[in-house]
Amino acid sequence: MYALMALIFVLGYLCIALEHPLKIDKAASALLTAVFAWTALVLGADSIFPLIGAAVPDGSDNTHFVVEELRHHLGEISEILFFLMGAMTIVELIDAHEGFKVITDRIRTSKRVYLLWLVGFITFFLSAALDNLTTTIVMVSLLRKLIGDQHERWFFAGIVVIAANAGGAWSPIGDVTTTMLWIGNQISASGIVASLFLPSLVCLLVPLLALSVTLKGEVTRPHDSEPAESHRDPTTPFERNLVFGLGIGSLLFVPIFKTVTHLPPYMGILFGLGLLWVVTEVIHRGKNDEDKHPLSVIGVLRRIDTTSVLFFLGILLAVSSLATAGHLTQVANYLKESLGNVYAINIAIGLLSSVVDNVPLVAGAMKMYPLLTPDAVAAAGSESAWLGNFLVDGTFWEMLAYCAGTGGSCLIIGSAAGVAAMGMEKINFIWYLKKISLLAFLGYISGAATYIAMATLS
Repeated sequence: MYALMALIFVLGYLCIALEHPLKIDKAASALLTAVFAWTALVLGADSIFPLIGAAVPDGSDNTHFVVEELRHHLGEISEILFFLMGAMTIVELIDAHEGFKVITDRIRTSKRVYLLWLVGFITFFLSAALDNLTTTIVMVSLLRKLIGDQHERWFFAGIVVIAANAGGAWSPIGDVTTTMLWIGNQISASGIVASLFLPSLVCLLVPLLALSVTLKGEVTRPHDSEPAESHRDPTTPFERNLVFGLGIGSLLFVPIFKTVTHLPPYMGILFGLGLLWVVTEVIHRGKNDEDKHPLSVIGVLRRIDTTSVLFFLGILLAVSSLATAGHLTQVANYLKESLGNVYAINIAIGLLSSVVDNVPLVAGAMKMYPLLTPDAVAAAGSESAWLGNFLVDGTFWEMLAYCAGTGGSCLIIGSAAGVAAMGMEKINFIWYLKKISLLAFLGYISGAATYIAMATLS
């Protein structure tokens, strides 16, 4: 059963990676992988736990122990899922009110280099406040209004992918994997911002500087093909600005809420969602149901990407089954012995995330390596230097957040932002590989080198 669990996970992972050729949604594959893995664990518990030397608490049989472990892991996973659902609802509510026009309407330049830097920096900082996926969707939609030629737009969309992933890496709410590490207490909000802002900025600056040498002239604006007849905006400027300000403020308030109250982040996001819910109900109370419903939280909830939430649930449960069975401990020991240091391990994880999804990679790393206290490290003796990397805001966790967040930019299929841009603009995989991948890799390695230099000098 121990080997069968590993086989189930590998097969499930292949189904997730081959989602498009198989025409089976990755959420379905992830859910089945989780159920099959936990089923194999509970049926083979009597043989698995003695094999790995696991000690079952006195008075508990193996089946009861597995069920309790499942409940424990599900509690941790639920915190991540509720946070993501709350954040996604807030972002969709802002979009329903056309709140992002506050940003997009202010971009006037048509010079290629100026536009490249402007789009890159807007994406970088917007991704830190929202998330890399949502920011990519917003910015690619903006590019359609600014650039008429599709192939020219691909260059800018490539920079959007790099900038969105780089911006999400230094914020606790900017990327799913960084959010997972923050909720798991491996990193703190202030710690990740202070340690990763500069490496993430370098990750963006290197591709921008390289492209600035070759891009010249001005972009061709798209022709206005919309009918001349006027259409009524769904919201007023006051409503757009109010919801945009409250929505962004609610997202930025979450780390403050956690610091002040010491409650989990999902409580802060639920507070922001509840506040926005009340405000939108009040400002639209005089409208008829047809106009009010698309602008309400109830209407917006239908736009939430529920399949992504179910995918996270399935893959995180599957990874937790391997953690319970002891597979991830073996992988952690192998990486330590073969690569030797946390920098090499994380750089390898980052490059691997360009091929496979970074969510299970980070989930696996969180289960492979322990989150330690200073007392535990001090008592470790000769191992204290290695184990010191696994404290809160330790070198391993911070670099994991950077590498898993930005390494996916090296291939367009390596991140949610890349997949979104690919789908919206029909970007060719080989074109991205030829034109953008090297730029993304140079930025990734430069940012990693920046972090290593900062960590060495500190």
